[in-house]
Amino acid sequence: MPPTVTRREVLQGLLATGLAAGIEWPALAQGEQVIPFTDLPAGARGRGAPPATVETFFTPNEAFYNVQHYPVPAPVDPAAYRLRISGLVERPIELTLADLKKRARLEQVVGFECGGNNNTRGNPLIGNAKWAGTSVAAILKECRPRANAREAVFFSLDEGEEEIIHGGAPVKVKQNFARGLALEDALRAEVMLAWEMNGVNLPHERGAPVRLIVPGWYGVANVKWVTQIHLQDSRFVGRFMGRDYVTLRGEEIGGAMRWNESWVSRIRLKSAIARLTRAGSAFKAYGFALSDGTPLKTIEVKVDDGPWKPAVLDKRNTTYSWQLFSHEWSGLAPGDHTIVSRATDARGLVQPTESDLENKKTRWENNGQFVRKFTV
Repeated sequence: MPPTVTRREVLQGLLATGLAAGIEWPALAQGEQVIPFTDLPAGARGRGAPPATVETFFTPNEAFYNVQHYPVPAPVDPAAYRLRISGLVERPIELTLADLKKRARLEQVVGFECGGNNNTRGNPLIGNAKWAGTSVAAILKECRPRANAREAVFFSLDEGEEEIIHGGAPVKVKQNFARGLALEDALRAEVMLAWEMNGVNLPHERGAPVRLIVPGWYGVANVKWVTQIHLQDSRFVGRFMGRDYVTLRGEEIGGAMRWNESWVSRIRLKSAIARLTRAGSAFKAYGFALSDGTPLKTIEVKVDDGPWKPAVLDKRNTTYSWQLFSHEWSGLAPGDHTIVSRATDARGLVQPTESDLENKKTRWENNGQFVRKFTV
């Protein structure tokens, strides 16, 4: 991607080409047909035909959504790749790709979405894959973090120029994409460095030779093209944590509205209907849910102003995969209708409505209930 291509253009390109959520939908039975949604503008992903049908539970590598903020870096010769662990460690090290591959292998299914994914687009920026690599925690523990280490910063190869203003004349500097994790989060057993995706070498555009996978977190935390892990004693406040990917929410505290800014991190509980089918008087809805790894208690579906009814969860769902579900019903009068889903997790947390989110003033972490419209 040339430097002149903006993030907005990347997203628009995804929508135009349909390289978005590769969810597996069952093949249509004889006499069964897909019902188009009418809630999205013409051309928006998810309006008519459902997301691309694939042969497995996993999103194909070429269809897994891809967003980056700086130009895609040049491919790295795997033999020349080096990962440095630096900063507040007793034992700084440098590892080759071969060194990493000699370590204990970790495989897990992880699905996530872009922090800017939203209902108005039909939620296309989402994917689910089987990743293979090795544990970040094991590497860091071998490096022996010092007692004052608080944050692990993951630096990427992709680089761009930023204009920084701090009370004086703007200063232009080159920066690499980077994200930080509190050390306790980086040491979670499931956080990994991955070099395989769905059983093959990680594609270059998806972060090869090595990318970070942080299960239960939004896509921005899953840093591609990782070349350095740096431990420090304070929070990292680079552009994509301190100035961008920051959510502003209002909360009434002691009778006054207080505004809190937080960086995009763990996935907020979300579900959405993504496909409708009809066979005579029988209807079926399919959808997905995402969470931070907290088990789901229920997913419920409501048609028009009817009662909430339980959906059926897919048996292939795992802790950090997307959670696919379906719901069947019959008897629907001709005309315009609505359908919506809501997820509830094991803690009792319920997916909010859009009105519940009226005090969220930024475009990140969009997990409101998605009321879909259709006509029969």
